[in-house]
Amino acid sequence: MTRVAMGEPPKPPAQPVPLPADEVHLWYLFTDEVTEGSLLAAYATWLTDEERARHDRYLFEHSRHEYLLTRALVRSTLSRYAPVAPAAWRFRANDYGRPEIDDPRYRHLRFNLSNTRGLVACVVAVEREVGVDVEDTTRTGETVSIADGFFSRAEVEALRACPPEGRRSRFFDYWTLKEAYIKARGMGLSLPLDQFSFLLDPGAPIRIAFGPQITDDPATWQFAQLVLPPRPPGSPPGGSRHRTAVAVRRSPGEEVSFKLWPTVPLRDEPQRGTSPP
Repeated sequence: MTRVAMGEPPKPPAQPVPLPADEVHLWYLFTDEVTEGSLLAAYATWLTDEERARHDRYLFEHSRHEYLLTRALVRSTLSRYAPVAPAAWRFRANDYGRPEIDDPRYRHLRFNLSNTRGLVACVVAVEREVGVDVEDTTRTGETVSIADGFFSRAEVEALRACPPEGRRSRFFDYWTLKEAYIKARGMGLSLPLDQFSFLLDPGAPIRIAFGPQITDDPATWQFAQLVLPPRPPGSPPGGSRHRTAVAVRRSPGEEVSFKLWPTVPLRDEPQRGTSPP
């Protein structure tokens, strides 16, 4: 059984948050809750020139807001684990475009980001491949009908076998898990989505199976579907409108635990870290 716990209150700024090798930490914020002009102005000072230019290219205000909070979250989160100021972090992209820490002193910190309307999440681990995906299940547009083009045959058959009222929910189970896995691998859509399948048996751990085009060991992966409290404004009664999945590489038989923290950068902890990039 995957262990999931809400984290204890963050340590004072002078003390890095402990990150044991057998833990994965997930920090998240609901974007509608962050509206203070002073906070947003402070986050803007953390952006590089490239990030600021990308921020300004977004046409819609909600997209600019979401992007700014995504950058603020990853910078402030990493600064909880290393003596680096949020503005001082520098990143590079791997061969497939996944961002990674550029400073060799801190490359043991592995992270991944995901954002959707209303929610941003950052997952952190030590020397492990890790990926996260979040989705807004109330979004408009096609969902179940696109499974034929992106899911494996086994997943499509399992989805079609669900009662009609449960298919949309199960679609997001598969979608977030598949996204989390390819993000953890850091290879993007060079991994064909129809060449791996998730097995979602009631009461059993989430399992993955691979087709002939993917070389990987199912026993080295652990997955979790997480509920991120508190429930954001506008969620339907009875549960969050967001779906969250995490994928983490582990040794066969090893059990990784998950800790979750809601956060608003600077509001819940003063800025820390002073070292240059």
